[in-house]
Amino acid sequence: MSTPKQERAVQTRESILRAAAEVFDEFGFAGASINRILTRAGVTSGAMYHHFESKEALARTLMNAQPGTIVPWMESTGLQRLIDLTLIWSHQLRVDPILRAGVRLTGEQATFGIQDSSPYRSWTEIMADCLAVAAEKGELRPGVEAHAVAEFVVESCTGMQMVATVASGREDLADRVARMWHLLLPGIAVPAAITQTQVSADRLKQLLFTQN
Repeated sequence: MSTPKQERAVQTRESILRAAAEVFDEFGFAGASINRILTRAGVTSGAMYHHFESKEALARTLMNAQPGTIVPWMESTGLQRLIDLTLIWSHQLRVDPILRAGVRLTGEQATFGIQDSSPYRSWTEIMADCLAVAAEKGELRPGVEAHAVAEFVVESCTGMQMVATVASGREDLADRVARMWHLLLPGIAVPAAITQTQVSADRLKQLLFTQN
């Protein structure tokens, strides 16, 4: 059982991480000064450096925190799980600063001296696992290679959110995700699986409702 001191430490770390996410999301890595983060979190520099050794460490933590903002939502399996993951992602990017900061920092990392593909690899493995289950359930066409499709979806979503950010402030990101699946599913899934999967705004509303 955790002690009050341990609980406070966890709360402090979470406060710092969320404040850093908000500041990184608003200003990018270059504009996110430590003082801004400390002020937003309402903590001392000593408290921050107890949990994170540098601004870069904060950035790396957020870059790799992305799946944790989405995967806990998941209850479906196979192909529907993969689709649901991208639908929830399209929503969370609009409302969750942890995810938004992670996405922004991953895209900007070369500008602050990092070359870390682990966030992309993590998403690829999560999606490949969904597709492996889909294959076991007979949902995929013969010869479909799960890892290759997973990489393609990660790459597509990466570009898609960049376009949506500029075009609509990500307001139409869910529609873009649905369009991606309508184009992709006939090439990877058997007809019976396509008819059974849900790719729509109604499906996203259902997923959000079950979490509230």
